[in-house]
Amino acid sequence: MWYFLHSLQDKLPNIALLASGGGERAMAGLLGSLVALSKSDLLDCMLYLAGISGSTWCMASIYKEPNWSCNLEAVKDDFVQRLLQSDVSFKKKLLTLKKYYRQKDNFSLTDIWAVLVLSKIVKKIDESTLTSQRSRHSKDPYPIYTVIDMQSRFDKLEAEKFVEITPHETGYSIPGAFVDTSCFGNHFDQGVKIKDQPEMDMLFLQGLCGSFLADLEKILEELLPLIKMLMLHELDVIGDHSSSEIKQTDIHSLSDPHVDEAGEVLLTLVELNLLVLRKEDPSSHIQILNDLLSGKLDKEKNEKLIIMSKEMNKKDIKEYTLHICSLHSYWNLTCSEIWTVIVKCIELVTHWMWGTTYNFLYNMAAEEVSPSILKEEKRHYVDAGIDINSPFLPVLRKERHIDIILSLDFSETDPFKSLIKTVDMCKGLHIDFPEVPNDLDDERDDPKDFYVFEGPNAPTVIHIPLFNKTNCGDKEEIGKWRKTYKTFQLPYDKKMIDDLLEKAGMNIKDNKEKLLTEIQKVIKRKTS
Repeated sequence: MWYFLHSLQDKLPNIALLASGGGERAMAGLLGSLVALSKSDLLDCMLYLAGISGSTWCMASIYKEPNWSCNLEAVKDDFVQRLLQSDVSFKKKLLTLKKYYRQKDNFSLTDIWAVLVLSKIVKKIDESTLTSQRSRHSKDPYPIYTVIDMQSRFDKLEAEKFVEITPHETGYSIPGAFVDTSCFGNHFDQGVKIKDQPEMDMLFLQGLCGSFLADLEKILEELLPLIKMLMLHELDVIGDHSSSEIKQTDIHSLSDPHVDEAGEVLLTLVELNLLVLRKEDPSSHIQILNDLLSGKLDKEKNEKLIIMSKEMNKKDIKEYTLHICSLHSYWNLTCSEIWTVIVKCIELVTHWMWGTTYNFLYNMAAEEVSPSILKEEKRHYVDAGIDINSPFLPVLRKERHIDIILSLDFSETDPFKSLIKTVDMCKGLHIDFPEVPNDLDDERDDPKDFYVFEGPNAPTVIHIPLFNKTNCGDKEEIGKWRKTYKTFQLPYDKKMIDDLLEKAGMNIKDNKEKLLTEIQKVIKRKTS
C-alpha cells in the first residue's frame, strides 16, 4: 500500500498558485479566482499559494479560517461584508500604535502604515500571529508571503532579494537561510537569540507585504493627513470636543486648556509638510512655529530655527522637520506619550524608514549568504512589488520541485512585466525557467486570457492577466477597466467588488479545460 501511494505521489504534479500585487484589485481578484477554482474542482490541486503585496491581504483574511477551502463561499461572503464596513476607530488605531511603539525596538514606518492605512483598507486590526495557523490548514494550499530585502536590492544581491514568510520559517528563498517564523524579528548575534521581540502579528505582516502602492508623494498624501487626524482625535479626547466638531475645525482656533502646546507644534508641522508637498505657500505655518517655540529654546537653537525657515522647498523641508522633532525635549511643554509617538512617526515619515527588523543572520558564518548581509545588525523589508510584482522566486526553491506555476496577474498596466523580469533574474541565478517570447509587447494593452510557457527542465508557467480581451472585450474596454480599478484609490464599493470578483472568476471558469489539459500533460510526462 505504501509503495502504491508513494508511486502515485511521484506522478502527481506539484502546482503553485501565484498571485501578483495590485492593492485592493489584487485582494479581490485573488478571492474571485479562488472561488472559481473551488467551483471548478481545481483548488484541491494547488500545493502552494504564494502572494505578494495586495494579494497577501486576501490571504491573511481567508487563512484566519481553519481549512477555509472547504467552506470558501461563506468565507468569501464574510470577507466581502467586512470590506464594506466602516473604518477601524481612531481610538483602536491609537492604542495599537502605542502598543507597537512601546513593545518594539524597531518601530518603523511599516508600523504606522499598517495601523493608519492598511486597517482602513482591510477594515480590521488583526493581532493574531502567522505561527498560530501551523496546524489549521491541512486541506488548504500552503501559504507563502513574500517581501523584499531593500539592502540586498540596493547592493544588487539578486539571490538574497526575495524573502519568504510562512507559518513555519522565514528567510531567503534561494540561498536557503531561514529562521523559525516565531523568532523573526528577535535580536540575534552569531545565531544566538539575545533579546526577544513581540512576534509579528498579521496586521504588521500585511503592512510589510503591502506597503508599495504608489510613489513617494502619493503615499505622503495618504499618510500625513492620517497622522493629522490621529492628533485631532487625541485633542478631541483632551478637549472633550465631539468628533464631528474637531474634524471640521483647525487646531489654531481651539482655545486653552483644550490644546497643549506640544500638540499644536506637531500638528502645525504636519500641516506645513502638506503645504510644501502640495506646492502651496508655507510661510504662515513657519511663522506660527517660530512664535510657538520662541522663548522656549536657548538662543543658539532659536537662531538656527529662524535661519532654516527663511526659505522652504521640498529639499529642505526634510532638514527643517527633523530639526523641529529633535527639539521636542527642549520645548518645556506638556509632552505626553502620544506626542512622543507622533514625533517618532513624523521622523520616520521624513527619513522614509520602512520595515526595520533585526537580522537573524547577524555575525553568523554562512557561506551560502553574501558577507555584506552577515555584517548588518538590522535589515529593511518592504513590499516586493517594488522589484518584481509576482512571487515566482520563492516557489522556484529547488526543494519544492514545482511542476506547474499558475500565475494570476493583477498588475495595473503591463501584465507581462513581472514575467519578463523573472526570466532575466532566473538566467542570472541559473534557475530553470521557460523563455518568454519577445512579441508579447504587442499584447500589453490587449492580452489574451491564457498563456502557457514551457522549457527544458523548467516548470510549466500558465499566465492569466486579470483584464483581457475575453472577459472585457477590445483594447478600449480593457483600458476602461484598468482605469476604474487603480492600485491606489479609495476602498471599493460593493458593485466594484462584485464586478471584480466576476471578472477574475471568468478567467478560471472559461479556461478550466485548458488548465486540465496542462495538468494532464505534466502527469503524462512524469509517468513516462
